Amino acid sequence: MEIRPFKAYRLNPAVVKDVAACIAPPYDLIDDQYQDQLYKRSPYNIIRIEKGKQLPTDTAADNAYTRAAKQLATWIKQRVLVQDPTEAIYAYVQQYCLGDRTYTRYSFIALGKLVPFGPIVRPHEQVFAAPVEDRLRLKRATAAQLGLVFMLYKDQQMVLEGIVEQPEQIPPLLDVHDDQGVRHILLAITRQDQIQAICRMMADKACIIADGHHRYTTGLQYAQESDLPAAGYQMMAFANLCQEGLTVLATHRVVRAIQGLDPHGFIQRLSTYFQVEKASDGRQAVAAMQAKARQISTQGSTAFVVYMGADQVYLAQLRDHQALVSAAPGKSKAWYQLDVAALQVLVIDGILKADKHRSSAGPEVAYVTGKDSAPDQALAMVDSGQYQMAFILNPIRIQQLIDVTEDGLLMPPKSTYFYPKMYTGLTIQRLDEALELAACHDCCQKG
Repeated sequence: MEIRPFKAYRLNPAVVKDVAACIAPPYDLIDDQYQDQLYKRSPYNIIRIEKGKQLPTDTAADNAYTRAAKQLATWIKQRVLVQDPTEAIYAYVQQYCLGDRTYTRYSFIALGKLVPFGPIVRPHEQVFAAPVEDRLRLKRATAAQLGLVFMLYKDQQMVLEGIVEQPEQIPPLLDVHDDQGVRHILLAITRQDQIQAICRMMADKACIIADGHHRYTTGLQYAQESDLPAAGYQMMAFANLCQEGLTVLATHRVVRAIQGLDPHGFIQRLSTYFQVEKASDGRQAVAAMQAKARQISTQGSTAFVVYMGADQVYLAQLRDHQALVSAAPGKSKAWYQLDVAALQVLVIDGILKADKHRSSAGPEVAYVTGKDSAPDQALAMVDSGQYQMAFILNPIRIQQLIDVTEDGLLMPPKSTYFYPKMYTGLTIQRLDEALELAACHDCCQKG
C-alpha cells in the first residue's frame, strides 16, 4: 500500500474553544436524534458538513450537500479550520475500557493510494448503492475528505507503535474524551526519518477494510470522474493487526413483523439444520449459553443463542456444515465456519425469509451492538414486544476476518463492529489544492 503524508486542516481551538464538542462518530452511526444533539453541542460540530440536516425546502441548488460545501468554505475563511504548515503522518491513539480492562489502540492517518478491490485492498462487507451515492454527492460538493476509512495491516515489527512510544514522545495536538468515555489522542509525526520508516513499512503491505467500505468505494468512483490529481488518494486510518488494542464486538440481530409466528413451529424448523438445546432457567441462562456458543465456535463449528422471551431461550449448533454449503455454494472453509453466515443463510434468509431491502411486508431485521450492554438491549427489545425474537452472536475473531478476506470473500452484512470507532473531524483533506499531493520526499523509497 502506497501512503503519503499530508497537511491536514484541523479544528482551531482558538476559535471553537472546545474541540471535543466539535468532533463526531462516523456518519452511519448517527440517527436523527443524535444529529440534533451534535448540532446543539456546538455551532462548529463537524456534523454540519459530514451529515447535514435535510430540510423540506431542499432543492437541487440548496440542500444538505451544497450547504456542507458553503459551511466548509466559511469555516476555512473564518479560521475555524486551519491547515497545518508541515506535512505529517498523524498518529491516532485511542484508549478505552472493556469490563475491568483498559486497552490502547494505535493507528495512523495518512493518504493511501486508491486501488481497486483485490489483493492490496480487501473488503469484508458488501456495499450498497444508497450510501455510496450519499457520500459521492457530498464529495462532489465539497471536494474534501472528512471521514476516515479504517484499514488493517500486519506489522510484527511494530514500527508505528515504536515511534509513538518513544521516551521523547511527540506532544499531542488533541487529547479529548467522547460520549462513551473513549480517549482520542492525535499527534503529528513530522520527522522525515519517521515518516520514511512508516512509508517503507507499508510499501509491501496488503490491507483489510475494517470500516468505511462505502467511503472507499466513493473514493474509487470520484477518482475516475474527477480531474483533481489528489483524488487518487484517500484519507485513511491504519491500525496494526498485531497489537493488543484491536477489539471486535458482536452485532446481534432482532426480528419483527413475522406473520403468525409459532415459537414451537419455528424451533422445529430450526432443528432441521441445528441441534437445539433449551435453557432450563430461561433468561438467566443467556450469558452461559453465549459462552457455550463461543466455545463451540472456537472449535470450528457454528452456534448462536435464540431468544423469544424469558421462557424461550435456546442454543442452536449447526448439525452439518453441508447444509450451509448446499444453501450457499462456492464459499470457503473459513466462511462456512462463521456463526453469522449460518444464521444469515439458513435462518434469516431461509426459514424467516426476511426482506433485507424492506421492499415487501416480510420480517424486518435490526442490528444491536454496544460496548457492554448489547445482549441485554437485544433481549429487552423482545421483552417489550417491539421485536419477536433475538439472535445473540459472539464476535468475529480477527483470524476469521483475515482468513475470509484472503479467500476473496465477503461476510454477511453487519458481521463486525470494530470498537472504538474512528471519529470524524480530527483531520480534513481538501482535494482542490495542488499542494495536497506534494512530493513525498522519497518517503516511499529505501535509503
